Amino acid sequence: MFEPFYISFKLASITVLILFLISLPLSWYLSQTQSKIKPFIEALTALPIVLPPSVLGFYILVALSQNSPLGTFFKDTFDISLVFNFTSLVIASCFYSLPFMVQPLQSGFESLNKNMLEASYLCGKSKLQTILFVALPNIKPALITAIIITFAHTVGEFGVVLMVGGSIPGETKVASVAIYEMVEIMDYKGAHIYSAIMLGMSF
Repeated sequence: MFEPFYISFKLASITVLILFLISLPLSWYLSQTQSKIKPFIEALTALPIVLPPSVLGFYILVALSQNSPLGTFFKDTFDISLVFNFTSLVIASCFYSLPFMVQPLQSGFESLNKNMLEASYLCGKSKLQTILFVALPNIKPALITAIIITFAHTVGEFGVVLMVGGSIPGETKVASVAIYEMVEIMDYKGAHIYSAIMLGMSF
């Protein structure tokens, strides 16, 4: 009964880990650079917030399908399909939840005292050491916010994961999709139970 929740939490956990590794250098770069391409990168990063999930899901589906160069390469080389499996959910969720990890981290880095960073460099610390041991410990609220929001957003996503992963029991059927299917077959009792769990978790 609770298998969709397990898949949702597993998906959210993996997505948070991947996005943290990707977003840490990206958000640091955006917080420090004055490059002319910064607004373009910020707009590209924020695109999943304003883009309808169905549109984003459609383009991800097209990009990962076996008819695309990427999908063909993975299928022919590794015999791996990038759609309608758990892997496709992870890829899609990383795209969809990217701004929810990047933006809080970027805001946190931008709020840091520049003198503190310069002092770290003067003490001989590398840029990586400065980020890990000086910057991150001083933006804990932003870091916690980024992790929690990204996790919750991934758990609650419906449109993108349905288009890219479908509804395969035990593999891609997440909690939000399970609720939708219960409503479709008028299983309102089951939908109430699942929705109440999601409500409590979200709160």
